[in-house]
Amino acid sequence: MAEWRKLRPLRTLDFDCENRPLSYLGQDYTTAEVTGIAAQFIGSREMFTFILGEMSLQAMLLAFVTLYVQSDLIVGHNIRTHDLPMLNGMLLERGLAPLPPKLTTDTYRDLKYRTGISASQANLAETLGVRSTKFGMSTPKWRSANRLEPAGIALTRKRVTADVKQNIKLREELLRRHWLKPPRLWTP
Repeated sequence: MAEWRKLRPLRTLDFDCENRPLSYLGQDYTTAEVTGIAAQFIGSREMFTFILGEMSLQAMLLAFVTLYVQSDLIVGHNIRTHDLPMLNGMLLERGLAPLPPKLTTDTYRDLKYRTGISASQANLAETLGVRSTKFGMSTPKWRSANRLEPAGIALTRKRVTADVKQNIKLREELLRRHWLKPPRLWTP
């Protein structure tokens, strides 16, 4: 008879990144550069933050990759279309290996089909009564953050960590209400 063993829960990492425009490619399309990454393992109180201006882009990327490879499931809002491809672009630019395939839950892309309601993280959280707020950034705040001014670096940290905290609670509520599709494999 086969011996059964208790399976451990998936090690789940919720993350977000912020970026700034870098150069024009033509018309109004710009390239971008990551300016902040925050990540937290579900069930842990420790928040990891990596902010450009406090550390180099290469150090930020390597620190995030370390967390990424330790996880079984990656969670975030619009991560398969924005955050993960953005990070992969930065890895390519730095001559580093791409992120490996990973099981993902995207609280934007995996939301069950609906219409007539915004699926932005802030709107979903407020609609569902999630008690965690997104840190809003005005144009002057974004300018300061994107210029890597000391006050702007602090704003980036506040924004990216608030997004992770809110998304963790948003995902919990979406799961409780059965509004998320099953995780999907993200393959670069």
